[in-house]
Amino acid sequence: MNAAGLDGDGPCVEAVEAAAYTVPTDAPEADGTLAWNATTLIVVTAHSGDATGLGYTYAPAVTARVVHEVLAGEVTGRPVWHVPAANEAMQRAVRNAGRPGLVAAAISAVDIALWDLKARLLHMPLTALLGATNRQVPVYGSGGFTTYDDRRQDGQLRHWVREQAIPRVKIKVGESWGQAEGRDRERIAKARRSIGDAAELYVDANGGYGRKQAIRLADCLAEHAVTWFEEPVSSDDATGLAQIRAAVPADVAAGEYGYTLAHFAGLLRAEAVDCLQADVTRCGGITVWLRAAALAQAAGLQISAHCAPHAHAHAVAAVPNLRHVEWFHDHVRVERLLFDGTLDPGGGSVTPGANGAPGHGLTLRAEQAAAYRTA
Repeated sequence: MNAAGLDGDGPCVEAVEAAAYTVPTDAPEADGTLAWNATTLIVVTAHSGDATGLGYTYAPAVTARVVHEVLAGEVTGRPVWHVPAANEAMQRAVRNAGRPGLVAAAISAVDIALWDLKARLLHMPLTALLGATNRQVPVYGSGGFTTYDDRRQDGQLRHWVREQAIPRVKIKVGESWGQAEGRDRERIAKARRSIGDAAELYVDANGGYGRKQAIRLADCLAEHAVTWFEEPVSSDDATGLAQIRAAVPADVAAGEYGYTLAHFAGLLRAEAVDCLQADVTRCGGITVWLRAAALAQAAGLQISAHCAPHAHAHAVAAVPNLRHVEWFHDHVRVERLLFDGTLDPGGGSVTPGANGAPGHGLTLRAEQAAAYRTA
């Protein structure tokens, strides 16, 4: 799109760039259905004059090519102020490429960069631009990988609860696609002993259980006061999620793999969740995340932000039905390594925009990041 004729709409997006950075984990990590030893971050920058907006997503390095080859041309030349219009243009441009998956991740990173650019040009924190309903954003500690031994799990949980005073934590279960249920039960019991009775305990199976197996686990969840049961079965199985939700006392949550509004609407229509999840780095960026939150609110439910905590912090402060943001060990470590301007979760919440920095307040540590650049 050419910038000509848009003078009345203010400054335009002059360029969009993307780069990939791969950071090894600090220990082998796995959940119920996947294992990994490195995490790749796609960083998108959008430029207008002297201002630069930054967005990112967690996805394979090839996602950067989607930004360069498919999306950049749709955004360049558009007015900075009209981010939803740019988002719609990107959504339409990927019709034949297919939106779910890494294409949606690429759109998300560009959208976040555009919102950040707009706020920086206006010299205001993103939370002020979007309008906040909550000054403080609750977080929960998330990790407890199935690859952790007892000592590592215990140390991580105690750090969150006792040192950082985060009153809610989550571990992974569903090990080996549900084939290690005995160890899952043992780890849940040990997690409760680590954190004591005052903190909330959550579990996440990443779709590793079958329907009846997840229901059979209800006795263990109740015994150890587990209040959050995330993806007991695949999030594609809305019927199964609804059956489990009706059978277990813990809140059932899903939605992290929602790449379209229709996916979230389907979960809500099926009454599959007690709390909807959405990931701003997957669902289409801040523009679409806020719409997903509105869908949840219309259904009388709260929404929780999945992973990438610093990408979410400002946007989620704008919604009245926010439950919390996932303070995910792997992503927190990557974001602290590669960005300046990260937040402190001490006391169980973060306060985005408190220092008055424009945009979401993150800047890339270029020299440090260079060592991890892969594309």
